[in-house]
Amino acid sequence: MFSKKFRNFLLFGCIAALFAAVGYWNISPERFLDKPPTTSVENPIDWYATNTRTVQYLPDGKVQYEMTSDKAEHVKATDVTLVTKPDLNMYRGTDFPWHVTSERGEVNSGGTEVELIDSVRIKRTDEKNRDTLITSTRMTVFPQREYAQTEQPVRIEGAGGVSTGVGMKAYLKESRIHLQSNVRGQYEAR
Repeated sequence: MFSKKFRNFLLFGCIAALFAAVGYWNISPERFLDKPPTTSVENPIDWYATNTRTVQYLPDGKVQYEMTSDKAEHVKATDVTLVTKPDLNMYRGTDFPWHVTSERGEVNSGGTEVELIDSVRIKRTDEKNRDTLITSTRMTVFPQREYAQTEQPVRIEGAGGVSTGVGMKAYLKESRIHLQSNVRGQYEAR
């Protein structure tokens, strides 16, 4: 009887040792070493350009707008072009353009919409040499419609005063600006 117990114990001991060895090979220490993370490229850039310049003309041949940037990168998956330091002059067929700048921008596939991001500035000097300056952190500009809008805080300097508000609709062709909420103004009396 003792030998039968001993044989069973030895048999189960060998099976346990075999499972332990297989387990050791499957859970080897190398599996726990740091491996470089695998990166999946979600938005591959299919082309890029530096020192870009784009000009759009009106049907009568006058310049509608001109845009330059330090760098442009096209994202294939979304058909959006990412621009660094966009600088846009919206002439509207006149000699007094709206000058639009920011740190970064995103241009949709048709070029009809430009999302400006960080340090957005829109400036214009009119025929009477009066300046208007609009600043915000983010703004969407529609160059062909000569329209800009934002939901962010906005500051407008011009016409002898300063106006601030949250949210804006700017009809640049008519030089008409609507602040949406929390509007405050400070003006000099003349």
